[in-house]
Amino acid sequence: MTDEYQGRASTVCLVGAGVIGYGWAARCLAAGLDVVATDPAPGAEESIRAGVENAWPALERVGLAEGAGKERLSFTADLEEAVAGADFVQESVPEREELKQDVLARIDAAAPTRAIIASSTSGFLPSTLQKKCQHPERVMVGHPFNPVYLLPLVEVVGGEKTSPENIQRMMGFYRSIGMKPLHVKKEIDGHLSDRLQEALWRENLHLVAEGAATTKELDEAIVYGPGLRWALMGVNLTFHMAGGKEGMSHMLAQFGPALEAPWTKLQAPELTEELKERMVTGTTEQAAGRSVAELERRRDEFLIRLMELLREYWPENEISGNPKDGERNAGA
Repeated sequence: MTDEYQGRASTVCLVGAGVIGYGWAARCLAAGLDVVATDPAPGAEESIRAGVENAWPALERVGLAEGAGKERLSFTADLEEAVAGADFVQESVPEREELKQDVLARIDAAAPTRAIIASSTSGFLPSTLQKKCQHPERVMVGHPFNPVYLLPLVEVVGGEKTSPENIQRMMGFYRSIGMKPLHVKKEIDGHLSDRLQEALWRENLHLVAEGAATTKELDEAIVYGPGLRWALMGVNLTFHMAGGKEGMSHMLAQFGPALEAPWTKLQAPELTEELKERMVTGTTEQAAGRSVAELERRRDEFLIRLMELLREYWPENEISGNPKDGERNAGA
C-alpha cells in the first residue's frame, strides 16, 4: 500500500475462500477494488463466486462505489502468485494455530514490501501468529464479523513486533472500504467482541442443557428485549441508563450485590450428544425450512435497515456499511 493510496489499496488478496473469505471479497469488490482470491480446496473458486453472488443484491441496496463489479474478482490456487502484486492481504484460513503461522509466513515471504498483512482470526494473538514471519512489523489481526460485507466492525490488534505506523495504515484501509476499525490496544485471547459473545453463548448452552428453555425461546429473549437496546447503545450505556438520574453509580450500588448471586455459569457445560441434539433440533425448527442462503438474504435486509437507523441516531460514530461512505474516511 503505497503512500499515494492514503489508506486505500488498489489490489487486495484474500487467502481463504470460506464464509469469511467471500464476505471480504464482496465488501472489497463493492468498494471498487480488484480482488485476487486463493484457496487450495477443491471447489474453492466456485464457492467464493457463489458467496459474492448471494451477497451482491444487499450491496447494491447499500450502494456500490464507482467502478465496482463482480468481474474484478480473480482466482488462483497458487498462494505465492496470488499475493505477488497485492497492496493488502487478508488471511482467513481455518482456526488452527500452526496452519495460520505457516500460511502467514508464506504470505510474508512472497508479498511486496508495501503490503499490509492481516489475519481474520477470532481468537489467536497476533504475537503468536507473527512468530515465523520475516517482517512481523506488518502482520497483525483484522478480525471482522459475519456478514463481513455488511457489518462494519473490524477489531485491529497489533502484536509485540507490529509497528504503530502499520496499525494506522491498516485502520485507514478498513475505513476506506466502509468499515469501523476498533483498535484493541492490548492483546487478549478472543479479542473483545467474541469474549462478550462467548459468555452469552455458554450461558445459552447451560440453559438448553438444563431444560430451562429451547433455542427459540432463548433467541426471542434477546431479539425482543436487550438485543434491541444493544443494537443502539451496547451493554454499558444501557446499564448506565438503568441507574436513573445518577447513572452508573446508582446502578452499581443498586444491582451490584446481585453479582454475587449464582445467576450465571461462565464455565461451558459438557457438550453431550443429548445437548448437541437439542441444539440441532431447535435451530432446525427455527429455520422453518429456509436454506442458509435464504436466511442470509433475510438477515442482510434486516441489517441494512437497522444500520440505516444506527447512522441516523449515532452520526458522530461514523457507522457505515457503505463502501462509498468509506471513501470519505480514507487515510492513515
